Amino acid sequence: MTEEEAKSMGDLFPDLGPEAPVISGIAHDRSEALATVRGVPNEPGMAAKVFTELASAGVNVDMIVQAGASVGTADISFTVPEAAVKQVQDTLLDKQDELGYHSFDINTNVGKVAVVGVGMKTHSGLAAKFFRALSEKGINVLMISTSEIRIAALVPLEQLNEAVKALHTAYGLDAKQIEAVVYGGTGR
Repeated sequence: MTEEEAKSMGDLFPDLGPEAPVISGIAHDRSEALATVRGVPNEPGMAAKVFTELASAGVNVDMIVQAGASVGTADISFTVPEAAVKQVQDTLLDKQDELGYHSFDINTNVGKVAVVGVGMKTHSGLAAKFFRALSEKGINVLMISTSEIRIAALVPLEQLNEAVKALHTAYGLDAKQIEAVVYGGTGR
């Protein structure tokens, strides 16, 4: 056996300890729309029905929040690309009887801002910093989404640029010169 073959996995891939809480960039998207389906029956399978109908229409959904009411109904809010608004409207109008909801509305005056990086899951305080930075600028958060590498918030479109700047500052990503935009499109 050669020396190379005798190396253990620990030699090849040493344990580097917990991931460093590195926020590598701020992402934003100004082409989002927020749809809310109001008064959906609050029973098992209703969210599946709503999203199955949207999927059948070819609509990509990103952030989702469901809020139940004490009267046996729920409101389901979700974001879609602004280009899909007509498909969402047509689908919801066409399927209202099947879905049994009371009403829906769509807001295109929203934008998404996110911090992206590794180590978010294993380090406390990153979400607190995110929301404190927005709060200090008086920016209202409309919806929240998280993953192991991202914290995202939907904010009023007119406050999106200020949100991006506030997060750049909060995470020490300010630059003296203009750099490439990390994310400004419709990718999900």
